[in-house]
Amino acid sequence: MSLVGSGADHWDDEGWRRTVTESFATVGADGPQAEQVAQETRYLQADVTREEDLRRLLAACGGRAVIYFALPPTVTVRACTALSRIGVPAATRLVLEKPFGTDAAGARELNDVLTGLVPEDHIHRVDHFLGMSTVLNIIGLRFANRIFEPLLNATHVATVDIVFDETLALEDRAGYYDGAGALTDMIQSHLLQVLALLAMDAPPSMDALEFRDRKAQVLRATRPWSEDPAACSRRARYTAGTLGGRSVPAYAEEKGVDPARATETLAEVVVAVDNWRWAGVPFRLRSGKALGVGRQEAVITFRLPPRVPDGLTGHERPNRLRIGFGPDRVALDVNINGPDDPFVLDPVTLEANFGQGQLPPYGEVLRAALNGDATLSVRGDTAEQCWRIVEPILAAWRAGDIPLEEYPAGSDGPSGSLLSQPG
Repeated sequence: MSLVGSGADHWDDEGWRRTVTESFATVGADGPQAEQVAQETRYLQADVTREEDLRRLLAACGGRAVIYFALPPTVTVRACTALSRIGVPAATRLVLEKPFGTDAAGARELNDVLTGLVPEDHIHRVDHFLGMSTVLNIIGLRFANRIFEPLLNATHVATVDIVFDETLALEDRAGYYDGAGALTDMIQSHLLQVLALLAMDAPPSMDALEFRDRKAQVLRATRPWSEDPAACSRRARYTAGTLGGRSVPAYAEEKGVDPARATETLAEVVVAVDNWRWAGVPFRLRSGKALGVGRQEAVITFRLPPRVPDGLTGHERPNRLRIGFGPDRVALDVNINGPDDPFVLDPVTLEANFGQGQLPPYGEVLRAALNGDATLSVRGDTAEQCWRIVEPILAAWRAGDIPLEEYPAGSDGPSGSLLSQPG
């Protein structure tokens, strides 16, 4: 395998090789194969929207080409449009980072350009969340354990929360983040993909076609909980505060931020999955930055028993199945007879850690792309569906119909969360 790097900046081959070597070292890739790739890699300065530069890049690629676009969606469209005029070698694969378009129309435009170049199964829209060991373990947890799967439906489940709260602030990402915000950066992409895995019906096999069909069915059935975006969404951004003992400026004062954009750093959305299994169950999605406590998990809260025998107390706490994204774990909250008075129930948690997997998340999805396995890639129609789900909310936010709340950095976020509280 040979690696060719390219960008608008001027680099020499030696500087590029040092960067590749250092990047390999951060994930412990220091074996002979990694060393050979790092020694033989080269860098070509190019404007990837120009046909002549693209011809030069393709000519430098020997064998089957895998083109990785670490570019904004608008530049990716222009690059692929230029590629469509010159053509690509047979069996070429295209790998793209999120976001996939900037809205539903943009996603459709990008998909039209991509599928004009190569077949859909040669397009790998990379979402590293789908390579996380915990997220992948959702499939095994659900479909290989009879004690869970029969209960995962509206008859037994009260709510599903999918949360990715971070203690990190902006961390010099204004160039991208200020034009995206929490709803686009996290919920529209990552958290809706997790929802699809939690809510999908069992596929006949882990074949890419069948697996991605099941995800697509769920996302087609998903919509905002209410026709009124104000009733099913919230947005907020952090003000100055303290995180981990250090002072953090208000988001609006961070370098590179345009305060007039009113970009949110915390988003909450409630959606419905309108199908036989999940009708009536609220799925509550939240992601926020600069929060005092990191919370990354999916929580399935079960309904209370229809009746508990008279004489038993302490059963008001519902059973919860928790799937943690950091640390990677699974936990089940249950009520058992207490050690003192046997008729007073005590809550306990049964817990196990997930394995780390052979590769980090990006490595997992990239390995699949290089091997031609599209199972972990986001299919074009599901990328469009994710935009379709959030567009009514985005439109209301951009129109100023929903106030932008504030919360101090290092706090728990704005009061009155749409989520159930951790128990």
